[in-house]
Amino acid sequence: MSHAILDLVQQVMSSPWLYVALFALALLDGFFPIVPAETSVITAGVFAASGETNLALVMVVAALGAFAGDHVSYLIGRLSGGRLRDKKAFVWARGALEERGGLVLVVARYIPGGRTATTLTMGAVRHPLRSFTFFDAIAASSWAVYSGLIGFFGGMAFENDPIKGLLLGLGIAVSVTAVVEIVRWARKRRAIQPSPEGLPADTSV
Repeated sequence: MSHAILDLVQQVMSSPWLYVALFALALLDGFFPIVPAETSVITAGVFAASGETNLALVMVVAALGAFAGDHVSYLIGRLSGGRLRDKKAFVWARGALEERGGLVLVVARYIPGGRTATTLTMGAVRHPLRSFTFFDAIAASSWAVYSGLIGFFGGMAFENDPIKGLLLGLGIAVSVTAVVEIVRWARKRRAIQPSPEGLPADTSV
């Protein structure tokens, strides 16, 4: 069964339509986050280690698709911002945007669901398009390089067993995402704790 699945994946990876599919998945993921764009890029990176795919082309196509998808999400947010204002994710993204500016778009790329909330929010609050485009180019490019290289090094580590390479790549990606989430949670928890200066003075003496 595993050999049949591996043969099917190898056929897909060797098809020239792979790059069209990667672009489409990365584009859709920009405003429809349940699409497995990152998994697809990591998988293509795994097979790049054995020469089945072109790693540079995988990363370029994925970056262009993500860039285009984020701009679609920005446009959706711009057109329907009024209906998003009370959403929890919108409130979080708006607060992060006020705190960090366009840089939050780069950080949000690695937070599940965070990038869509952020791009929608930036459109809804009418963040300058030029600034959005600049930071999104950094976000989309870094995400594509990160995903492609994780898959590539996973494929090199298990050159004769691409399934294990894929599992390693996905494990690293999940671990990085988990670390980002833990750090974000810890910083948020620390920020809401009252400072000693904010405590009422002792008047019992």
